[in-house]
Formats: sequence, C-alpha cells, structure tokens
Amino acid sequence: TDLQKMMIEEQKKAVRAGYDMDIIPSDLNVYGSDIKNLLTDLQSRDERMFYVTFTIMNLSKSKEKLDNTIAQISSVCNRNNCALRRLDHQQEQGYMSALPLGVNEIEIKRQLTSSSTAVFMPFTTEELFMSSNTSLYYGLNSLSHNLIMADRKKLKNPNGLILGTPGSGKSFAAKREMANAILVTDDDVIITDPEGEYGSLVKQFNGEVIKISAKSKDYLNPLDINMNYGDGDAPLKDKANFIMSMLELVVGGSGLTAAEKSVIDRCLPKIYKDYFADPKPENMPILSDLYNLLQEQEENVGKKLATEMEIYVTGSLNVFNNRSNVDLNKKLMCFDIKELGNQLKKIGMLVIQDQVWNKV
Repeated sequence: TDLQKMMIEEQKKAVRAGYDMDIIPSDLNVYGSDIKNLLTDLQSRDERMFYVTFTIMNLSKSKEKLDNTIAQISSVCNRNNCALRRLDHQQEQGYMSALPLGVNEIEIKRQLTSSSTAVFMPFTTEELFMSSNTSLYYGLNSLSHNLIMADRKKLKNPNGLILGTPGSGKSFAAKREMANAILVTDDDVIITDPEGEYGSLVKQFNGEVIKISAKSKDYLNPLDINMNYGDGDAPLKDKANFIMSMLELVVGGSGLTAAEKSVIDRCLPKIYKDYFADPKPENMPILSDLYNLLQEQEENVGKKLATEMEIYVTGSLNVFNNRSNVDLNKKLMCFDIKELGNQLKKIGMLVIQDQVWNKV
C-alpha cells in the first residue's frame, strides 16, 4: 500500500543518514496502527465500510440566534477534534441532503465502519428518562451520556439486578439507590445483608439493623402474626403453612408426614387463642409454646416432633425462641446475616422472608 511504501522510503533515508531505521515519523506509526486496527475490524469483527456525509442544518428566527447556534456547534466540534466546514455556494444542495429524503447531493464524503456509522443514527440509542417526582438516578447512558432517571415501580418489570466484576462498584450502586429511595420516595427499604456491609448506611438514616446469629440479642419471633398476614382472609391458615415449612427444615430428610402435619395443625389454633382474644405483644406465642403443646399430645408423632425441635427451643440454637424485640416498623431495615452460621441459615432466611411478608 501507499503507506507501506512511505514507511520503506523513510527507513531507507534512515539507513543512508546513519541512524536507526526504526525511527520514522510518528504520524506514519499512528497511521499504520490505525490501519491494522481497521483491518482487524473488517476481517474478524464483521465490520463494514460506509461512505458518510454528515450535514448539520441550522434554523433560527434571527441572524443573531443563528450565529449563536453556529458558535455553539463549532465549540462542540472543536472539543471533539472535528472540523466544521460551511457549505459556501452549496446551500441548496446542503438543504436537500439534510432533509429526510435519502438524497445526498454533497460530494464530501469520508469512510466509516458500521459501528462508527451507527453512532450517528438517532434511533439506535435507547434512552430511559422518566420525569417523575419519584424517579431515581441510575447513572449515565454509556452511548449518549444522558442521565438515566427511572421509577422502577412504573416499569413493566420493576425488578432489578446489579451485575459487575469484583471492585466495579456493585455495592456502591446498591447503596446509592437505597439512599435515593429514602430521600425521594416514601417506600420502605428492606435489606438482607450477607456481608455486614450496609449497617453504617442504615444507621446514618436512623434505620434498624437486626443482627441474626446464634449469640445475637436481636430477636425475631417466627410465630409473629397480625390480622393482615398473608392475604388477610385467613391469617392463621397462611401462618400454619409457614410453620409447617419451617418444621420441615427442622425435621430434615423427606419432610413432615401427614400425621405430623395434622398434629401441628391441631396445636396452632390453641397457641394463638390468647393472642386473638387479646392481641397484645405479650400474648404472642413463641416456639416453646408449640413445643410444650406437642409434648402433651397423645400421639407419638407429637412427642417426636417436640424432640426434633428441642435444639431450637432449649438448645444452643434457641435464638428464634423469643418474642421480637426489634422495631419492625422502621422505614429502613437491614437484616445482618453475616454470622448466622450454616445450621441456622435456612431457617433464618425463611424467618426473615416471613417477617418481610408480615410487614407488607
């Protein structure tokens, strides 16, 4: 190619002049590198080459406003190392080329790859900007650099997932969204914290940090219930379903038998009787109430269940055999499960899920 010929000539000059033949003008090195990259794009990255003419049509109501607009456009072009040329004596051709007719009457073109050409297409960049009082800031669009503002609750799918490599800022992005939600909206924010990294943020916003572990003094009662529990139509039935799920984890193996489920279902209305008659916190049953009632059952399955529950009632894992002593009505709550341990993890996660369900 012409560039290779130019590089060979420069190397010959270097040899004749007695200096290193690798020392050639820097612009030739830059051009050579650019051409190699372009060739790689065309051969292995499915790029295509296009001839492109980029025209800008300015419309203003006065000569002063027109000059001001042109000056602003020129400033933007200069900042991006782009040369802006005025179409002297070609205004008509420029006007026709700028109209959305698919006609180009300007014989000024340059070559661009397909990915570079796509940047100029106004419909290839998807924007997300919702002008709402409850919209939160999520960052900048990587292509257009415009703000991303959204209220996820108004989207078709309000769920979110933060992905990234280690150290890329996933936790920071989550904390920023939580802080914005607390400051901008009336939403409750509930955090499950497996690494113990959100406690300081929650405390700054006067939230409730609930540390759950075998030696914790923060207690969650898995038997907590209110009249709006579940769907609200039959709270005790919904709670019975949860308690059976929890006891299936306690029993392990193949889960509860039909006889065991029947015994549990018989005991639950009895332990909640006092609370439903007088719904005060001190009347809320705890696991030991269910444990004692199971021991009193005539069937052996009741006593067997009580024995399997013993470690969670009177044993070393009895952290859930207490009435709740934390404020579950705070707008911002964090369940710190860093020290939960493998023996309590499944039950602990189930209890947290139930507390959240009870809250919402």
